[in-house]
Amino acid sequence: MSAFSLTSTDGIAILTLDVPGEPVNTLGRAAIEEFEARLAEIRDDRSVRAVVLISGKADNFIAGADINQFIGVRTAAEGEALSRAGQEVIDRIERFPKPIVVAIHGACVGLGCELSLACAWRVATDSPKTVIGLPEVQIGILPAAGGCQRLPRLIGVSAALDIILAGKTERAAKAQKLGLVDELVPQSILRGVALVAADRLAREGAPARPRGGSLLLDRNPIGRLIVYAQARKTVLKKTGGHYPAPLAALQAVETGLKHGIEAGLRKEARLFGELAVGDVSRNLVRIFFATNALKKDDGVPPGTGTPRPVRRLGVVGAGFMGAGIAGTAASQASVEVRLKDSDLLRVGKGLKAATDILAGQLTRRRITKYEYERKAALLSGTGGWHGFERADIVIEAVFEDLDVKRKVLADLLAQVRPEAVVASNTSTIPIARIAEGAAHPERILGMHFFSPVERMPLLEVIPTDRTSPTAIATAVQFGRRMGKTVIVVRDRPGFWVNRILSPYMNEAGLLLVEGTPIEVIDRTMTRFGFPVGPIALLDEVGIDIGAKASGVMHAAFGERMAPAPGVAKMVAAGRLGRKAGKGFYLYHDGHKTDPDPSAYRLLGVAPLASADAGEVERRLVYIMLNEAALAASEGVVRSPRDGDIGAIFGIGYPAFRGGPLRFIDTLGASRVVQTLEALTAAYGERFSPAPSLVAMAQSAGKYYPE
Repeated sequence: MSAFSLTSTDGIAILTLDVPGEPVNTLGRAAIEEFEARLAEIRDDRSVRAVVLISGKADNFIAGADINQFIGVRTAAEGEALSRAGQEVIDRIERFPKPIVVAIHGACVGLGCELSLACAWRVATDSPKTVIGLPEVQIGILPAAGGCQRLPRLIGVSAALDIILAGKTERAAKAQKLGLVDELVPQSILRGVALVAADRLAREGAPARPRGGSLLLDRNPIGRLIVYAQARKTVLKKTGGHYPAPLAALQAVETGLKHGIEAGLRKEARLFGELAVGDVSRNLVRIFFATNALKKDDGVPPGTGTPRPVRRLGVVGAGFMGAGIAGTAASQASVEVRLKDSDLLRVGKGLKAATDILAGQLTRRRITKYEYERKAALLSGTGGWHGFERADIVIEAVFEDLDVKRKVLADLLAQVRPEAVVASNTSTIPIARIAEGAAHPERILGMHFFSPVERMPLLEVIPTDRTSPTAIATAVQFGRRMGKTVIVVRDRPGFWVNRILSPYMNEAGLLLVEGTPIEVIDRTMTRFGFPVGPIALLDEVGIDIGAKASGVMHAAFGERMAPAPGVAKMVAAGRLGRKAGKGFYLYHDGHKTDPDPSAYRLLGVAPLASADAGEVERRLVYIMLNEAALAASEGVVRSPRDGDIGAIFGIGYPAFRGGPLRFIDTLGASRVVQTLEALTAAYGERFSPAPSLVAMAQSAGKYYPE
């Protein structure tokens, strides 16, 4: 089946890309071969003066290369050859004897962006859906079809590195300011403007472009050295050196600008080949495919549950979490949201916080003023139950207390429609306990959002044994509409994310009361790859909330989950973390500064002059791996895929390591068991290896037997 259709008008060939059977256009081998054949046909047609390349998809131009072909690369030499082949295609487009105009609406990223850079003129729509960029480093590779060479020459090295090294995409308006786009137009006239541009270029030729970047930094060798040094410093600060792709891309850019474009292309290709077969890229690509698979997974066997449409959401509890859920639902899902609290002052504050989420998007130009007004109008509040009888889903987000949640659940079930799904936003309390004795248990489940809701990408949907497949599918699809990656987990205390996080946090607390300095604990784990260390995370979450969750887990799992004694002392002293302005760290204007020396005095310990960072890492890493194995063996997650995605998106488990279950495979179950046995001998039974791990070690088994 053809991916391209060709028509012409007044000597302008219109080449429309619409990959059959796919939601977005990607450039696989077959599509590229057809593209080149079409261009050869156009080249030989004397009646054609210019070309317009446009997409037949509703909101997508070209979403890059076909990653399925990339993952087939087995050696660095194969990867290098794949890159060189792509470079040759793009070179032929750049040298095409008739001007090519690209008409861009929707995503123009990766290979799509590299193709556009080789064309004579770029017209893009002003739609928020139109984004242009080079996100390759996000899957552990670099732009390898000339992107590291053409982009710096077009917009300047500083602006290009900002896009390439961070894997960024830019909205069309910003892209035009940078020089990535030549004309910005409403979607309704995109085709017409592109045709006019093609006619103009055919008659007059392409106009001279101003050189991108500043004269001081981008266009002289000394200035570029400063830019490279600063870029390298920024990359290392952000990645800790764990992600090689940005530094490789920097090398490719630097080589091309110093030694010429052909040398740069050769460097691009060689580095691409090396990265493509590396463990980091393999793990990031697996995560990419896993998250895409979850977008099509309703959490129930096919045909067992039909998701209901959700037009109206009720949220009970106008605190930080409730307001975050309300604002995110209005922002991302564009549903009517009714926010309830018994205190009208809290309702007002909650609505302000929810609206602030929209205001932030407006400030960052993610939405227009019109969209802001429209979405803000979806938010309303009440001190009673008025309006909840119309809700399709109601989410309870009140204080983390079993009795309070049970009472709220009973009250709201008496108000909502018989088919409405009722969810509890709880981080640790089993949903079956909350729903005990409630009417209509088939409609009740958990929806565990993470804080802050508008930024954290994960949602855990927790059905009980009595929840209907339709309720599960409805909650999963609505979570996706809110922009979340959704995993369905078993109804066990702590569910998945907090189950594996709890022993890790407890162990960090034990290290602290043993005298390990706060900064040693946190720095060790950020060097391992976490975005923040466990002590800083406890301050962020709220030490009182951490203590409450820890109590639930201790009651459920016994001494293995006993909290460190220091946490209760901090709560008693009112040191609750960032929200209180003091915790284990000091805060100035809401920003974390240094560890607070008085926290040690409160705990009754003196920080050690030196600590073994390797032992700190062993204790914290392996206690989490062991808990992940225990929880997985109990069926808390449906698959290793869900477990790893949950850990990466829920607690920032290092993506380059693939997730805790993938990391067990990387280390080998035998090594993990041996380390846990040594830790058990040194520190106690909380490190005792999970029986499933012992069995895996004996059989040389893996979570991913690929």
